[in-house]
Amino acid sequence: MAAGPDPANGAVSNHRRRRFDVRVVPHRRRSPFRLRDWRMSTKLATVLLVPSMAFLLLAGVQTSTLVVRTTALNDFSSQVGIGRQITSAVHQLQQERDRSAGELGELRKGGDRQAAANDLKPLQAATDKAIVDLSRAAEPLADADASWRVAFSEALEAYDQVVDIRSAIPPAVLSTETILGNYHRAVGALLDLLAEPTPGQNQPALNDAVLRYVQLARVKELSSRVRAQLYAAARAGAYGTEDRVVLADLRGQQLTALGAFRVAATSEQIRRYDETSVSPMFLVATGLEERSLSSGGASPQVLPSEQWWSASQQRQELLRQLEAGVLDDAVRQAEEASDDQLRTTLLVVGGVVTVLLAALLISLLIGRSVARSMRMLRSQALRIAQVELPDALDRLKTVTGGVPRIDVAPAVVRSLDEIGELAEAFVAVHRSAVTVAVEQALMRRNVNAMFVNLARRSQVLVERQLELLDDLEREESDPDQLENLFKLDHLAARMRRNDESLLVLAGTDSTRRWNRPVGLGAVLLAAAAEIEQYQRVRIESVADVHVVGHAVGELVHLLAELLENATAFSRPDTVVVVTARVEAGAALIEIVDRGLGMSPAALVQANEVLASPPAADVAAVERMGLFVVSHLAARLRVGVRLEGGEDGLVARLAVPEVLLAPAGSVELDSPPSARMLAASAARRLVPQSGAARQAVAPVLNGGVRDLPVAGRPPGVGVPRQGRPVPVRAEDVLTPAAARGAGGGWYSRQGPTSPVVPAAAAPPTAPVTAGTNERGLPMRVPMAQLSSVTRSAQPMTAPTRTDPDPEAVGGMLSRLYSGVRRAEAEDTTEIPVPPSGGHDEGGRRQ
Repeated sequence: MAAGPDPANGAVSNHRRRRFDVRVVPHRRRSPFRLRDWRMSTKLATVLLVPSMAFLLLAGVQTSTLVVRTTALNDFSSQVGIGRQITSAVHQLQQERDRSAGELGELRKGGDRQAAANDLKPLQAATDKAIVDLSRAAEPLADADASWRVAFSEALEAYDQVVDIRSAIPPAVLSTETILGNYHRAVGALLDLLAEPTPGQNQPALNDAVLRYVQLARVKELSSRVRAQLYAAARAGAYGTEDRVVLADLRGQQLTALGAFRVAATSEQIRRYDETSVSPMFLVATGLEERSLSSGGASPQVLPSEQWWSASQQRQELLRQLEAGVLDDAVRQAEEASDDQLRTTLLVVGGVVTVLLAALLISLLIGRSVARSMRMLRSQALRIAQVELPDALDRLKTVTGGVPRIDVAPAVVRSLDEIGELAEAFVAVHRSAVTVAVEQALMRRNVNAMFVNLARRSQVLVERQLELLDDLEREESDPDQLENLFKLDHLAARMRRNDESLLVLAGTDSTRRWNRPVGLGAVLLAAAAEIEQYQRVRIESVADVHVVGHAVGELVHLLAELLENATAFSRPDTVVVVTARVEAGAALIEIVDRGLGMSPAALVQANEVLASPPAADVAAVERMGLFVVSHLAARLRVGVRLEGGEDGLVARLAVPEVLLAPAGSVELDSPPSARMLAASAARRLVPQSGAARQAVAPVLNGGVRDLPVAGRPPGVGVPRQGRPVPVRAEDVLTPAAARGAGGGWYSRQGPTSPVVPAAAAPPTAPVTAGTNERGLPMRVPMAQLSSVTRSAQPMTAPTRTDPDPEAVGGMLSRLYSGVRRAEAEDTTEIPVPPSGGHDEGGRRQ
């Protein structure tokens, strides 16, 4: 299979004929027993139906719910189990609080502070140890639900406040309510943490188990607070003003909590509480507490401190044992519920896994067939998208002659299902894309040929216009009219550069070539001569290097575009500074302007275009200068980069070492032309050769006047000739012929030697480059000029005489115009050699 131009004029192209194909005809009969021939819907249904149904029926209904429930019950069991450490910490904290209340009562009537501190230290150490045990037991619950973690953090913060308040007890600097209030908050936070476990929905038995031990813990806490109040009054020797109210409120809360416990508790737990409440030790404490009650309007009796502490301590221990028993019942009940739920979950998961394995075995056979076909199709599609089609498009983009034949590989998937049809469709799309690319390559080649034809026709007209302007300038003596002619001269030179840009757009080389190296200063001067505002260009510190001849024309064009941009987008009262130096064997050129500059985003975009030249399109025409610079830089392998300067833009060029020639190997130039002298004087530049400096010196030293220049204040001007002459690139790069030879010869291959040996005999047969489509021979420009490549260095030092500059200028202009017209005369077929290197004669190798 291939795509290319259709040789038959009346035949319909493959691309257009395939647009009417609606399906791919199978190359053999489909078998219902062959897996790879099943339809895609059948394969997908078979692969997805069995495991999906198994997952929906078993995993979707049971597994997810059971796993969540098992996790919740496991966390609930762990949180209930840590209640042992919580109740232990609460008990120790109650002991410390109640004892501290008594010590505070003793201290406020003048007790011994050191003795109080010594009595509290063992209790404080026991409380600290209980809190440490609680923190260690809570470490496995670091991933528990957020509400439990928040409650645990609040309990630890409340206990930290207790630790901070301990130092205020011996000196009794704070009130009793303030100190005991910190203890109350710590105990309350721990009791809230004790009530935090939640088994989830539909678990009333477990909720009641939590409620039982929480209510019993609150009963014990209220009993402890009653003990603290009575013990503080006993140590102080009298009741406070509000002690009666507080005691009455605490006893009321204690009865309420006890009633809630009896409602939620089991009969066994109620029986155990009743047995505990009638024990002798419990009754002793209850009897003493009843003595503190006021009866008949009499004041309550102050209890003996030691007797009350001993009796209440025994009652608290009995409540502690009862609390531990109720808590153990809740822990055992939570663990049993968690274990039962875990076994149920494992059974369901085992069944789900069994069903999924069976479904996997069935799906594996079908999925393997689909996966293999899809893998092969993916590989081919990626190869087409990333390798074959881009390579074909690149070949068609860079084609210069006939369009090559592009082969399209067949589909790699040969099955008769939808995947096979999709593979055939990929191949059809690939074939159509290649066909369209071939047609576009043909159209692009025709458009480029039209661009070249139009550009060279325009070049002929521009050259004729320049020739006419030369004649008018020589015959004109009116300064004002002569200035207008000079402006027309520059406009015509710019039009010629636009034609050369059009040739670059079409991918054709420039017609201006030199056969020997040219100084870098002359190249920069020639580039400045190509723009309109050449007076604003200042060329400074140019390195003594030369550019090889075949790259001069394109390098001048590239520099002219950058200089044009620098002068166009900067204020007219500023100058554009150009410098050139040599670093690491390469020539670095900088063009600095003081203008509008560019935004960072625009600079990045412009540098991307310069780094990778885009294809010719409408956007390229709109920004012709940037497009031309990028393509010329890529052709010459010159690095170009734009950077932001202080007040404008800096363009940096790196001319590689292969485009440079050493200064010692360059032949001496003849004296420059009048145009070059005018330009050098206008820019205060001295040409590099000795003869050129001698020729410029009279112009700079005598017969000149200062004129204002853009970018300089009034009164500061630059010298120029009494009759200024416009500068062109060929006038700078191609000096005048040697004086005394009776005449000279301008050509884009450089100046000829003033003293030449006898010309070689012309070849017996004309040198041609084959024939064109009409059978006519195609000539090779300047192939039969025997003296084109001879040295410009005279063999001997001849005696020079100075001819009339006007006569020499007119003759040289007419001769050079004739050469340019002859080169551009044949515009229908101009052979362009393939892209490659250049020799020193400007011809491609």
